Amino acid sequence: MSAVAVDHVVTRDQVVWGFGPDLEPVLEVDPGAIVRFETNDCFSGQITSEDDLVTEIDFERVNSATGPVAVRGAEPGDSLVVELLEVNPGPVGFATLIPGFGQLIDQVQSPLTRLFRVEGDTIHMNERVRFPLRPMVGVVGVATDGDLVLNGWAGRHGGNLDNHLHGPGARIFFPVRQPGGMFAVGDMHASMGDGEICFTGVEIAGEVVARFDVLKGKQATWPVTELDDRWLAHATALELADALDLVSEEAARLLVDEWGFSIEDAFIFLSVACDAGIAQGCKPAADFGTIARFSIPKIDATPRPFS
Repeated sequence: MSAVAVDHVVTRDQVVWGFGPDLEPVLEVDPGAIVRFETNDCFSGQITSEDDLVTEIDFERVNSATGPVAVRGAEPGDSLVVELLEVNPGPVGFATLIPGFGQLIDQVQSPLTRLFRVEGDTIHMNERVRFPLRPMVGVVGVATDGDLVLNGWAGRHGGNLDNHLHGPGARIFFPVRQPGGMFAVGDMHASMGDGEICFTGVEIAGEVVARFDVLKGKQATWPVTELDDRWLAHATALELADALDLVSEEAARLLVDEWGFSIEDAFIFLSVACDAGIAQGCKPAADFGTIARFSIPKIDATPRPFS
């Protein structure tokens, strides 16, 4: 159960399978509201043992996102601010090997399923291997201004951003493109590494507690995340080189527009003090893009943006 007092609950049967321009809210709240979202695992409960293989599931039931929630006063041109107060995974998760997916897929047996136990702050992979719990949510998004984007994909609205830093304490600024924003969340992981090279983290059901706010009259192209010590710019493209180009442009735009850098100084600062990274880059995987992020440290010259 949540340690935070919540104003509303959205249950795991209230889901969307994609983000488009015509989402209807299951709940409407005021800025400042705290909502608990019950989330399904990425395969909606279809895998419960190591005998359940990903080749046998219904792929129409992948990456459900609980919601959407509309926030009063959020209008196109604003940013919807979602603060992840808690990300609480359940007791058992899984990872899979999927034929055709991942950098090592030609060297392994697939399909294959592994179960993981979550006990306190520790994940048990087997009797010998255990590692720290690092809960996060993969799908975080808002309504689009154009086509429907299924939850397996990421885009300017967010969606399947698969950023392992989207855990407790992250504040995500989403560009509002439809009234209310229309936020939904799913695809929880007890842990996921950068790259997610086998295309799954420790997939798991759980609960997310989030607080909402609205920032009027400012937004980026992609979601921007605030952590205690840094900012994260995002971008996605089919190929790594294109994603790196786009996220570099987005990070530079943030430095120029919010903190008064020249484009030349932004270019240099990104190279000498910031970190480009891959949130998700499972290849080969037809049609699935690379999700890139740029980490900008919080220093005196880069205080809180969007204010």
